[in-house]
Amino acid sequence: MELTQLLNSVHAIQVTGEVQRKDVSGIYYDSRHVKTNAIFVAIKGFSNDGHKFITDAINNGAIAVVIEDNNAIPENYFHLKKIGRILVSNSRVALAELSNAFYKEAPSHLFSYAITGTNGKTTTTYLLKNILEKAGKKTGLIGTIANIIGDKIVESSMTTPESSDLHELFFTMIAEQCTSVVMEISSHSLELERVHGIPFNVAIFSNITSDHLDFHSNFENYLNAKKKLFDGLSANAFAVINCDDDHYRDLVTDCKAKIITYGTNKNSDFRIANISFGLSGTKFSLFNNDKEYKIETPLIGEFNAYNAASAFVAAFVGGISVEQILAGIKTVPLVPGRFEIVSGRTKKAVVDYSHTADSLEKAIINLRKVMSAENKLVTVFGCGGNRDATKRPEMGRIATELSDTVIITNDNPRNENPAAIISDIEKGITKNNYEIILDRETAIKKAIMESDNSAVVLIAGKGHENYQIIQGVKHHFSDKEIAEKYLVGM
Repeated sequence: MELTQLLNSVHAIQVTGEVQRKDVSGIYYDSRHVKTNAIFVAIKGFSNDGHKFITDAINNGAIAVVIEDNNAIPENYFHLKKIGRILVSNSRVALAELSNAFYKEAPSHLFSYAITGTNGKTTTTYLLKNILEKAGKKTGLIGTIANIIGDKIVESSMTTPESSDLHELFFTMIAEQCTSVVMEISSHSLELERVHGIPFNVAIFSNITSDHLDFHSNFENYLNAKKKLFDGLSANAFAVINCDDDHYRDLVTDCKAKIITYGTNKNSDFRIANISFGLSGTKFSLFNNDKEYKIETPLIGEFNAYNAASAFVAAFVGGISVEQILAGIKTVPLVPGRFEIVSGRTKKAVVDYSHTADSLEKAIINLRKVMSAENKLVTVFGCGGNRDATKRPEMGRIATELSDTVIITNDNPRNENPAAIISDIEKGITKNNYEIILDRETAIKKAIMESDNSAVVLIAGKGHENYQIIQGVKHHFSDKEIAEKYLVGM
């Protein structure tokens, strides 16, 4: 697409310099990736400001630069270099607008499901993808564990990619003949306009509890970031809302979409009831307009009844038949690192991505419900460094109060002092049933090797992740691999 035509998609304050009549080769926010005849969009990131790399982008072949800082570089420099200078109020919005146009409005050609909330996003995307594929719809998935196009896995580095990467994924999905996409929507992506302008057909709200306050500063900001998804829905879209969550009304105050609720609340449009679960899976009933749908899933726990219910409702309003929905939920593969059971001869470990106070509490409570009364529960967990520190003491309290024994260890300390992280965790602890082992493998080994033969070991926090970051250095580390290593013969 020609530069002059592409710039019509952007709400520019001012266009100066020289706008060349050339076809654009790509849209980039990283100057190192800029190619000849590309557009560089200078965005302000967490640690770097793209405006500092404008000259690098131009030297690499950019024919136009989008900026929001009017004083970043003298205007005559662009005239001298014969480069277009596009001043906008928000570079991130401009990146989304340009990417949408460059990739031929790809998201509008896919039936899209968006899932947001503190917990349950990943599992719900896997449920929906399986349902849609049972219905014969080739489906893309964008999320925390991986991006998937049909059955092809694309490595994922963040829950929701930057808008240019996201629109490229949509474009590739269409080229691969996908008709639907399911995606996790993080609060960061909403605040940073990564999904700006995407016409979602169905949006799901799972729940909200305290998380990411290192980024959002306070819970109100976190809630308002989630709210952006529902504010942006059209009147033709559907908002599928967990009405058991105390904050659901705040999220849909300005929502124009049709609101469909689910939950155990008697006033839910789709009411969850009769939940039962064991180590083989979960069963429950879902009632709507005097109809009862009996649902079975291999996913374990009460929280997975909620995830399955939200997927059922989303697929239902998306036009999928009940038979196909039930089949998709019943046959969904286990989600990596989400209440994933690793078994020895007599002992079991559960690897779970429970990294918030709420998700840790739910994981332990649900484990208790499927364990025999005489079984001991050993919990191994830590908290991430350079992230929300407010949840640390609460997680310490929950782990020690609900478990028989706790080993506190490193999660991803990143650049933070591991001892300082654990000191924060200890502030919430009043019981004396825990010990500290900084090395995570040693902690897991002790939990498995030195606990009772009938004990269950919960390894919480990292789930599917196959790395640790210690003092800024990334190392391979998988909770599941370590659990399997020491469960041999147990």
